[in-house]
Amino acid sequence: MIGLRYRVERPGFSLDVDLELPLRGISGVFGESGAGKTTLLRCIAGLEAAHASRLSVAGETWEDTQEGIALPVQRRDIGYVFQEPRLFDHLAVRANIDYGRKRRAGETASNFDHIVELLGLEKLLERRPAELSGGEAQRVAIARALLSAPKLVLMDEPLASLDRARRDEILPFLERLHAEARIPIIYVSHNIDEVCRLCDHLVVMEAGRVLASGVLQDVLVRLDIPVLGGDNAGSIIDGVVASYDGDDDLTRLEFSGGSLWVPGHAGAEGATLRLRTQASDISLCRSRPEQSTILNILPAQVEAIEGSEGPTMLVRLRLGDDRIVARVTRRSVRELGLQEGDSLFAQVKSVAVRPPRPVTP
Repeated sequence: MIGLRYRVERPGFSLDVDLELPLRGISGVFGESGAGKTTLLRCIAGLEAAHASRLSVAGETWEDTQEGIALPVQRRDIGYVFQEPRLFDHLAVRANIDYGRKRRAGETASNFDHIVELLGLEKLLERRPAELSGGEAQRVAIARALLSAPKLVLMDEPLASLDRARRDEILPFLERLHAEARIPIIYVSHNIDEVCRLCDHLVVMEAGRVLASGVLQDVLVRLDIPVLGGDNAGSIIDGVVASYDGDDDLTRLEFSGGSLWVPGHAGAEGATLRLRTQASDISLCRSRPEQSTILNILPAQVEAIEGSEGPTMLVRLRLGDDRIVARVTRRSVRELGLQEGDSLFAQVKSVAVRPPRPVTP
């Protein structure tokens, strides 16, 4: 595990975090601006002093104020990817990437060719940073961080400065990195779609405190965390490709609560895919509609109802061993007489499909 304990006091802001994160996969740190996400990463990297701290990675203590241990920045086996690429303008891409390996001379470093191929940089090696798009430059920065042979990679909103087209360009490479790299990554973001697409573990922060920490699917369906409500409300389930209907160009995926149809040829039979549903795309009905344009109508049980103020409410539903969240109007809850334990039908209007996230130990 990665053990984190930090307390920072500043005028108008305090950070008080006590966490354990898994030593594999991607752990997302999510929250609005000012939640303390970047401050936490800077503490881990040794770039910011804390009033009280303890950091251990795989049983090795890097920092402990009580024991007087504080490894300097250069001795922490960390690769740091900032919001901006911070490349050396006078060096070509090849030299920028190789800088990370040279900094760790005499130690085992990741394979240059493999990292370049993993991030799709083969055709960019002789270019200068000024000739790169924002997405390309950020991929170079990630490659440089990986080639320093770190035990931990920190990514501080690496896509925040990119427009949507550039984000869509780099996300598939981050998914590949997740699938193939053995290095644990702590990924800071205020974009819930990025978190749902990339992460396995989720930490939610607000005003310097941790509101929730756990497996992504479990944290997303909590109804007591305001920042996970509104437009951010949704859920993740894993589905297995069961069949493809070439006549209608639809793929059927099976999960613990039944089957879901998604457009296109989503993957090979037997492949496990990550399915993202937004709460606003779920509607509820007491009886199964006999005629409907919605293909995915599933039996569900009401597990919890969130009753905050406003015109809408969140309803958590259990479908087999999985759970999803629906956002419906307060009037609908009242007129349907919805209560915990009720059996009904969930109409899933839209499903976003992502590739599988195999995690290597």
